[in-house]
Amino acid sequence: MTDRQHAGKAGKRRPRRSPTRNPAATDLRHRRRVLVRVLIGAISVVALLFVFVFPARTLLAQRQQTEKQKKTLELLHEQSRKLAEESKRLQNNAEVERMAREQYGFVYPGEKPYVVVPPSTTSPPAPTSSTPATTRPAPKR
Repeated sequence: MTDRQHAGKAGKRRPRRSPTRNPAATDLRHRRRVLVRVLIGAISVVALLFVFVFPARTLLAQRQQTEKQKKTLELLHEQSRKLAEESKRLQNNAEVERMAREQYGFVYPGEKPYVVVPPSTTSPPAPTSSTPATTRPAPKR
């Protein structure tokens, strides 16, 4: 390019506009800038919530669930220990015989079982008379 072409292009530049003196247009631009800033701030807050707060809530819920599961596991270990003790106890023939006699009433051939019936704790029903109630004769007129 020659100097003349350069100069020609430089001369074709648009003159810079001076800011408008219209107060309504200036106020509108100011409101738009404020609105854009508020929207950017709100989007930033929502982004921070998604990045920090929601995962923290999930983490706390998982910790709570883990603690609950640990308590359940401890309970199951305790029950397992008790069942192992009972299983060990039931390996003894004398214990099995005792339980069969107490719970199921088993006896050896030739033995006579006796059952002791406890006394009744309820009171017997009130005696009822089988005779009809006496009626008074009607007065004569």
